[in-house]
Amino acid sequence: MASSPSVLLSSPPPTAKDGSRFIDSNYLQKQSHVPANFKWPEEDAASAQEELNAPVVDLEGFFNGDVVATDNAAKLIRSSCLSHGFFQVTNHRVDADLIQLAYDHVDDFFNLPIEEKIKVQRRPGSPYGYSGAHMDRFSSNLPWKETFSFAFQNGPEKTVADYFKFTIRKDFEQTGLVYQKYSEAMHSLSLSIMELLAIGLGVDRMLYREFFEDAVSIMRTNLYPTCQEPNLSLGTGPHCDPNALTILHQDLVGGLDVFVDDKWHKVRPVLGALVINIGDVFAALSNGIYRSCLHRAAVNSHKERRSLVFFMCPRADKVVKPAEELVRKSEGGTRKFPDFTWSDLLEFTQNHYRVNETTLENFTDWFLSADRSNFKPTHFKKSQ
Repeated sequence: MASSPSVLLSSPPPTAKDGSRFIDSNYLQKQSHVPANFKWPEEDAASAQEELNAPVVDLEGFFNGDVVATDNAAKLIRSSCLSHGFFQVTNHRVDADLIQLAYDHVDDFFNLPIEEKIKVQRRPGSPYGYSGAHMDRFSSNLPWKETFSFAFQNGPEKTVADYFKFTIRKDFEQTGLVYQKYSEAMHSLSLSIMELLAIGLGVDRMLYREFFEDAVSIMRTNLYPTCQEPNLSLGTGPHCDPNALTILHQDLVGGLDVFVDDKWHKVRPVLGALVINIGDVFAALSNGIYRSCLHRAAVNSHKERRSLVFFMCPRADKVVKPAEELVRKSEGGTRKFPDFTWSDLLEFTQNHYRVNETTLENFTDWFLSADRSNFKPTHFKKSQ
């Protein structure tokens, strides 16, 4: 995995006062052709032609304590997670005005001068901070986007609000308060989804809610600028999420694709809905019964796209292991993955491996390796 690469581009990117070069959306939108570093293999960038059959789960009955509606919702989610792990939810009780307010503040940060944004640039080994096309991590297959990520932990401390106020600058206090409320709403919804996942797997209903109650999650805002050659590049390359649960709000521009049955499928935006998918951590908690599925973000030539993503993660030192009844239900009645912590998996994905559909298998090999410094992947992408 490349570290602090030197990126060669068809025209010079912006230069900060210290002489460092950075890429942001203003630069990307001015490119009439996709620079070589942003081009993806044809099989990864091929356009999706079909729509994903992802269920839309109405949560109203669950929140009202309707046993039949709750059971039906759990069955829909289970069916999805046995196939590809993606579904959408409506009547999720996240205020529509709060979602709109969160979008209103997205550009407050991304419109800052590059010198301001790089003050909170993501540090090596950390998932938090600003990233322009992930230039700080990779030298090829660069994503056509900017991201800004920050930590959230539920509790009396307003960690998100304080981060914006004191790390960026004082006039971002209101933006911080908006994202504090948004993150709290996402955390609460995540715990509800965890109940439905538990019901679908036939384990104690509160098992995962209690496990993730003290989660330290990642909130991320994404900006995907227009691209004049969208068939050559991607906003986010094919990957599986390494965390436990992802809640995405995509604007109506669309762009989320999921790889199912050996081809890419579009996930159509549903007004008022949130897109949910499970990640590698939950796949491990289910002992591989549920799937973490390959997905990507496409770009287009006519309209910028924005999205809000909440990645639920366990507390760093929590041990990830499946319930014994799930091990017994698994093929052969054996464990698929070793016990590990989120900090173990995070170290692997931030420092040793670029996430794809075989992250969990390669992480297992690395984790059990006697010589991690000389690790070489043994599982490979389908496209390789």
